[in-house]
Amino acid sequence: GREMSTDQNWRRTWYGPGIYRIRVRGSLRATWSDHLAGMRISPDEGDPDCTVLDGPLPDQAALLGVLKGLYDLGMPLLLVECIEGNGGHHIGAGT
Repeated sequence: GREMSTDQNWRRTWYGPGIYRIRVRGSLRATWSDHLAGMRISPDEGDPDCTVLDGPLPDQAALLGVLKGLYDLGMPLLLVECIEGNGGHHIGAGT
C-alpha cells in the first residue's frame, strides 16, 4: 500500500476523534459533565486533591472547548492524554 504523507499523518493525528484523559488539580463535581462535552468526571484514585475527566471527543476543537472550560473554572491542568485513537499521544504532562 501507499504510505501516508507527513501532512496526512498530521491531519489524522490532530483532526480525528479520540478518547482523552485529562487530569486537573482540584475537585470538580460530576454535574459539570454536560458543560465539558459529556466527559466522565471522577476523583483521581491516586490523589484526592485531583480530578480526572475521560471520554470520547470528536476532534481537537472539542478538546480545546473542554480545556477552555476547565481554564474558565480555574482548574490547573496536570495531564492531557489521548488514550485511544490519534496515535495515543501525550499532549501535555506535569505533576
